[in-house]
Amino acid sequence: MNEITNGAMGLASMGFSVALVIVGLIAWYFVNRASVKASQQVQLLEALLEEQKRQNVLLRRLTDSVAGKEKAASTEPDNKDFTRLIPER
Repeated sequence: MNEITNGAMGLASMGFSVALVIVGLIAWYFVNRASVKASQQVQLLEALLEEQKRQNVLLRRLTDSVAGKEKAASTEPDNKDFTRLIPER
């Protein structure tokens, strides 16, 4: 009877160990998957940042060229009277 109890305890201990390893592997899978997704998102955000920097440079060039043309076209002094922009009540 003692041998059966020891065998059952050994089998239960081994089953618990296997279950613990399986749970650990499942946890590792989800943590690793989340890490890979986070890395991919960081790469995409960095690419987006670089693209926005390029667009900002192009926009700056465009606005500077348009502003240069407007300055050359207008010979009269600019009137900075903001009261015309605010409607009277």
